[in-house]
Amino acid sequence: MDGFLGLGGGTMKESAYFLIAFLNFENPVRSSGLNGHDQACFDRETGNSSSPSFPSFSLPPAALIVIVKTVRRGEECSLVFLDRAQILTLLDFAEKVGNLYEIGTKGNLEGKLAENRDGESYAFSSNASTTSRSHPATGSRSGNSNAAVIPGLNPNSGPHYGNNLHDPLKTKVNGGVGTVPYEALPSFRDVPNSEKQNLFIRKLSLCCVVFDFTDPTKHLKEKDIKRQTLVEVVDYVTSATGKFNEAIMQEMVKMVSINLFRSLCGQSRENKVVEGFDLEEEEPLMDPAWTHLQIVYEFLLRFVASPETDAKLAKRYIDHSFVLKLLDLFDSEDPRERDYLKTVLHRIYGKFMVHRPFIRKSINNIFYRFIFETEKHNGIAELLEILGSIINGFALPLKEEHKLFLVRALIPLHKPKCIPMYHQQLSYCITQFVEKDCKLADTVIRGLLKYWPITNSSKEGMFLGELEEVLEATQAPEFQRCMVPLFHQIGRCLSSSHFQVAERALFLWNNDHIENLIKQNRKVILPIVFPALEKNARNHWNQAVRSLTLNVRKIFSDVHPELFEECLLKFQEDEAREEETKMKREAAWKHLEQIATMKAASNEAVLVPHRTSTNKPSG
Repeated sequence: MDGFLGLGGGTMKESAYFLIAFLNFENPVRSSGLNGHDQACFDRETGNSSSPSFPSFSLPPAALIVIVKTVRRGEECSLVFLDRAQILTLLDFAEKVGNLYEIGTKGNLEGKLAENRDGESYAFSSNASTTSRSHPATGSRSGNSNAAVIPGLNPNSGPHYGNNLHDPLKTKVNGGVGTVPYEALPSFRDVPNSEKQNLFIRKLSLCCVVFDFTDPTKHLKEKDIKRQTLVEVVDYVTSATGKFNEAIMQEMVKMVSINLFRSLCGQSRENKVVEGFDLEEEEPLMDPAWTHLQIVYEFLLRFVASPETDAKLAKRYIDHSFVLKLLDLFDSEDPRERDYLKTVLHRIYGKFMVHRPFIRKSINNIFYRFIFETEKHNGIAELLEILGSIINGFALPLKEEHKLFLVRALIPLHKPKCIPMYHQQLSYCITQFVEKDCKLADTVIRGLLKYWPITNSSKEGMFLGELEEVLEATQAPEFQRCMVPLFHQIGRCLSSSHFQVAERALFLWNNDHIENLIKQNRKVILPIVFPALEKNARNHWNQAVRSLTLNVRKIFSDVHPELFEECLLKFQEDEAREEETKMKREAAWKHLEQIATMKAASNEAVLVPHRTSTNKPSG
């Protein structure tokens, strides 16, 4: 065998259901796979019947015909319709006799290319400008063959919608164009049970043609045929009563991959506006091919969830590469697609235990790139929703790997400015960790304080809501570890001129569990927040904030009146000290202004005497 010509990606072992073989019989070959008429022609042309026999294949009716004609060197290129095992046999035979010198494999062809409803098969003949059809029993025209352009195949890229997509219904040979019919296959109820599996494979092959949906007027009949065929294969998978074998799984995953795995177009939502708060008002970008994509997703979901799918066999095809390509699709702008992906990935995580660490690691990597590099991704909310269910199922005690995930991925997800798009799901994941292991509360609260917003009031309100959920699951020992920095931040929120921030901070006292934690540690907390409470009660512009502040002051005064009076006295002393400092500062400025006025006419500089300090300079 002189060489191997790969068409459209993938190796022979990975795909290879259809085969284009350029046959070169240098030596006479006898084939037990030919019928009597063709064998006689073969013997007459070669003049010898003593060479190794061409392998005989037992083809099922669905595979139908292997076209093997009487050929001489360079005379004919035949389209051979083989399954994987038969291809391997043919290659082994070719290596022995040295008569097969070029092979191209491609899984993205539909079954009608190999046969039509009359049982005829297509052969790419020698000097013809279009494809010539030949019946297996009658031979075909011969001549010098050139490689054909496979219908719908771009050798340099995978399938995608609307971008340089070849017409899936045309094939070019030597500059000519021939139309390959795309016709519906028989219904499952019209064939005996023994033929249903083979018909299923043929229907999967028919669904491997990807249509261009950017032009709604193009291929309407063929698109409807494919949609109906997809519905039929979904029903077949749903009602299956026997385990899917390896060959079936391979074809199913191939069809799904060809239809789903494509390049995504469009800009990520998160960076379309500065703060990300008006994104929900924008119309999402809907994929025009959704009428087909939805059924393919439903097919994949039914296949993964089916009790007839053996995970040990299926993991060979739903492998790491397949999972990574699914994760790439989470960046789709179409919310319908992301919703299906969320369900499918969750089912894969549940069924394929061997893939669980890899799935978690891959999601981590998406988060890292989003947080520290791009801040652009459409599917963070859906990925977090999946993780919420995964975290809920973590066994106790938590593994160190899971704690690192919390610290390195989940907590830093509070950093991007587009957090409103996924905050609800993120907050649920964070709370799940604290409920699983209350000792993580200190880590989580300090993480929130690290990323606490300074100028974004809406984001600050979300942080306060999440903080309340975390505190509700926090026990006293962990609360005491972080209460000082925590209530310094809460005090700043109480003093906020944005009434919603101040109001949300005051609502913390409406939670019984949090109020009890505060009461138990009032000697530390009240001195920290008292100045903010007192200033709010006197000066805040919003009536609701003033009213809530008075309620909180009353709680403290009722629980520990002596401590409250001490704090009030200290506040008044600090206030008097501040007023004295303020008056001195104003007096100093007034004095400087007077001196400057007196010496302005003489243009004499005003010198301020240096105040000597009692502290010796360091160093």
